[in-house]
Amino acid sequence: MSSRDDQDTNASSPSSILLVEDNPGDARLVEEVSEDRGLADVLAIVTTGSDALDFVHQRGEYTDAPPTGLVILDWHLPGVTGETVLAELNSDPATDHIPVIVTTGTVSEREVRTIYEQNANACLTKPTDPEELEEIIRAFEAFWLSAARLPPVDTGTERYSDR
Repeated sequence: MSSRDDQDTNASSPSSILLVEDNPGDARLVEEVSEDRGLADVLAIVTTGSDALDFVHQRGEYTDAPPTGLVILDWHLPGVTGETVLAELNSDPATDHIPVIVTTGTVSEREVRTIYEQNANACLTKPTDPEELEEIIRAFEAFWLSAARLPPVDTGTERYSDR
């Protein structure tokens, strides 16, 4: 994990990438590919929308969770849906800066529009093939973790004091 100074001088890397995925097979595939790509140390996985919100807000059983720098969110979660999680993250000044990439297995044009209207940073169709998943994670890593400049992770002790 990089320090705040490193984030100011290099393309930033999030403290934690939170994967919100209720399908154990999909989560396991992402975890395996992440291990192969050297991302296992920054990947955290939860299976429900309510756990995602608790993790990001570091509450309940997640009080010791690292600050979240990026969320990969399944849109079709049971209970607290991906749409609800995204809306809550975007409506809270403490979390509205966290990039959220939405994943979905079934994408209609209407659904894609809704996802972007809710201010998701990207929408990805879940691949069915492990090789395709590895290619998507490679592209994801190249863009989101290398090329893109992410906002500094809010550690709770300061809020963008360098503005």
